[in-house]
Amino acid sequence: MSSTLGVGTYENRTAFRPGEIVAGKAMWILDADPKSVEIRLFWYTEGRGDQDVAIVATQVIQTPGRRSEAEFRFTLPEAPYSFKGSLITLLWAIEVVVLPSKESARQAIFVSPKGCELLLPVIPA
Repeated sequence: MSSTLGVGTYENRTAFRPGEIVAGKAMWILDADPKSVEIRLFWYTEGRGDQDVAIVATQVIQTPGRRSEAEFRFTLPEAPYSFKGSLITLLWAIEVVVLPSKESARQAIFVSPKGCELLLPVIPA
């Protein structure tokens, strides 16, 4: 049997504004007893250059068992915003991580004043 992990927001909502609450559930069915399970709110960059990652909030389940689920609730910070540019993109996500194996599942979300990913204009060289 292989492990199964999942995480999602209530009503499958993926667009949020700064200061709003993002809430949902994480679930796991594991082959072995984990030490702990973490549910994380974080942002990361993709594109040219080094990748940046910042974990904004973490909920730790200390005795999770092999098969369970947990609700999460995080208040989104005022920044940074989700954006997509020609050189770099900033993305937000909720992630469930099993420790010590580091198996994970992720749900992408967008955080901005408009409640959607901001598209940066292309500036001609």
